[in-house]
Amino acid sequence: MTEPADIRAGDPSPPRRTVISVDAMGGDRGPGAVVKGVAEAAAHDPDLAVILHGDGEALTAEIDRRGLGAIAEVRHTSEVVSMQDKPSTVMRRGAGTSMWNAVEAVRDGHARAVVSCGNTGALMAVSMLRLRKLPGVQRPAIACLWPSRNPSGFNVMLDVGADIRADARDLVQYALMGASYARNGLGLGRPRVGLLNVGTEDHKGRPEIREAGQAIAAAADDAGFDYVGFVEGGDIPGDRVDVVVTDGFTGNVALKTGEGTAKLVGDLLQGAFTHSPLSRLGALFALSSLRRLRQRIDPRRVNGGVFLGLGGTVVKSHGGADATGVAAAIGLSARLVRSGFEERLAMRLAEVGEIAGEVEE
Repeated sequence: MTEPADIRAGDPSPPRRTVISVDAMGGDRGPGAVVKGVAEAAAHDPDLAVILHGDGEALTAEIDRRGLGAIAEVRHTSEVVSMQDKPSTVMRRGAGTSMWNAVEAVRDGHARAVVSCGNTGALMAVSMLRLRKLPGVQRPAIACLWPSRNPSGFNVMLDVGADIRADARDLVQYALMGASYARNGLGLGRPRVGLLNVGTEDHKGRPEIREAGQAIAAAADDAGFDYVGFVEGGDIPGDRVDVVVTDGFTGNVALKTGEGTAKLVGDLLQGAFTHSPLSRLGALFALSSLRRLRQRIDPRRVNGGVFLGLGGTVVKSHGGADATGVAAAIGLSARLVRSGFEERLAMRLAEVGEIAGEVEE
C-alpha cells in the first residue's frame, strides 16, 4: 500500500490537503490512465491528495513510477462495477467494489468528494444509497459544463441523464441547483436561468414545462438568479443564459449530440487540412488558430458531470476519459469542495424549498 504523508487512514481532517476519493477501476482505459490523470491534476494543484480504490498492486506500481507517493493512498479491492451491471444489482451486491468504496470514503469523512469513470446509473444508485439525498430533493440531477459564448466560456446544463423523467417540481429544483452550481463553480453572482422548450412563447410546451416556468419565475428573486424564460436548443451554447434546465432524457440526447458534433468538426477540419499539399501548407499558417479551436471544443476540458442534490460531492467522469479528462474531473471536484458548494446548495434549497414544494406533481 502507498500512504501519503498528509493522509492518515481513518482521519477525516487531513491537514492542508483537499482529499478526493477516486474509483480507479471504472474507466475504459484502466488504472494507468487514472493515475496519469491524478499526476496532471496534481501538477496544477499542490494542495490536492487522492485515495485510489482498485487493484492495489497495479495502482502502487503506477504511483511509484510517477512519484505520487506523497499525495496518493491506495485502498485495494479486486471487485469492480462493470458498465453492464444494473444499478439494482449493484445496490444489492456492490459492497466492496472500487466504486462503492470510493463513495464510502466520502460518507465516512476520509475524502471530500468522489470521482468515478464508471457506470453512471450504478454510481447514482450507490451515491443515493450511501450519501442520501439532500432534504427536500425529489430527484438528483447531473449537471455538465457546456462550451458557450459567455465570458466564462461555459454554460451549465442539467439534468443530462440522472433520470429520464422530470415533473414541474423537479424542474424547479433543477433551476435552484443549477443556479447554485453556476454561482460557485463559475463564480457568477447572479446567474441567468432558462427552461429548455420547443419555443420561447409562453403557450409552447407540455403542461409541466409551463407550470415549472411560472414557479421558477416566482423563485428567482429569493434564490438569487434571473429567469429569462423559455430557451431553445440554439441557446445551449449561446450567451443568453448561464444555466439551461431540462429533463434527463432531453439533456442526455443533447449532450451526446454535442460531443459527437465536436468530434465531427474536428475530424472534418483534419481531413480538409490534409487533403492536398496546398491545404497542408495552409494548415501550417493556421496552426495556432487551429490549436485554439481544438482546445475550445475539446470535451475533455469540461469532462465531469456533477451529481446535484446529494449529501456529498460526486463527479462522474466520462467512461472513455483519458488522463486529461480524468484530471479535469478531479480538478472540478476539488474546486467545488473548496468553494463550499455542497453546504451552500443545501442552505439555498432549504431557503426556497417551500416554493418548489408548492408545485403540484
